[in-house]
Amino acid sequence: MRMNRLGRTDIMVSALCLGSMTWGTQNTEAEGHAQIDRALDHGINFIDTAEMYPVNPLSKDTQGDTERVIGTWVKASSRRDEVVIATKVSGEGLKYVRDGAPISAATIKAALENSLTSLQTDYVDLYQLHWPNRGSYMFRQNWRYDPTGQDSAETEDHMLEVLTTLDTMIKQGKIRAIGLSNESCWGTMRWLQLAEKHDLPRMASIQNEYSLLCRLYDLDMAEMTHHEDVGLLSFSPLAAGLLTGKYSASGEPPAGSRASIVTDLGGRTTARVWPAINAYAEIAGRFELDLTAMALAWCIQRPFMTSTIFGATSLEQMEQSLKSADMTLDKQVLQAIDSAHKAHPMPF
Repeated sequence: MRMNRLGRTDIMVSALCLGSMTWGTQNTEAEGHAQIDRALDHGINFIDTAEMYPVNPLSKDTQGDTERVIGTWVKASSRRDEVVIATKVSGEGLKYVRDGAPISAATIKAALENSLTSLQTDYVDLYQLHWPNRGSYMFRQNWRYDPTGQDSAETEDHMLEVLTTLDTMIKQGKIRAIGLSNESCWGTMRWLQLAEKHDLPRMASIQNEYSLLCRLYDLDMAEMTHHEDVGLLSFSPLAAGLLTGKYSASGEPPAGSRASIVTDLGGRTTARVWPAINAYAEIAGRFELDLTAMALAWCIQRPFMTSTIFGATSLEQMEQSLKSADMTLDKQVLQAIDSAHKAHPMPF
């Protein structure tokens, strides 16, 4: 398993990261533990979670259960030093977490203490801001995103407060590194500029959606990563399962699958998506590749990628995804993928 440096820190993370958001709803505690063990067996040292998980469905009654699944594994295994654990503080508007309070010094302090308790650890390796207070163009909001109502001075004051709070927690040994999620290029650069100006912690990574079907990161964000060493941790690299080939435009979703619970897969199932999926499936078939592994391998090979976050609801699915770790897509495959992207640039 290839290892990559997390930003400008001394933390090395595997090219594949084990996502955990189904543990506690679609997966039991025992299944979550089995996935962690299997990941370690394959050289994966990186686990991503969040205080708001699990999902599918989201619920106040289950909120935090995913972190607790990881915590019981930490306690039972005594292998805390073998894993890099990343979690996130929820942002404004998620009503069942702190009544939708925005990210602030107070909410970070409360959220981190809760996460440490749930994870049964003294520290988090990577602590991420799940989405900006001012809003985000992620989750299909790019079609109507309008930043003109933002106040840059207010945003800067907020960022400075957050960085100062995180700096204290790093000095207390509760956090090793910090990162962003669902953030823009302008926002990321402001975090970096303020950190440098005030000698505060630097954002090491950004977790945004990225896949063959969602390539918003390819332009200004990719340029930022190249120059600033804020690497991408891609979430939904299989587009919520669309790039596994298990769904079709006309068929019923498999029982227990994400689409059987969230029917539109977070706005991803549009009329345009099926021709795009078919194009990538045709490429996989032409070159005798597994579609799931090809989609993940393509993400891993992107020059701005630090780690690709994948999830599974069974060990069989997990093994299918793990094939990507040893797969290198050649020039012909990459050219075919580029042609498919030009034909289907924004399918959802």
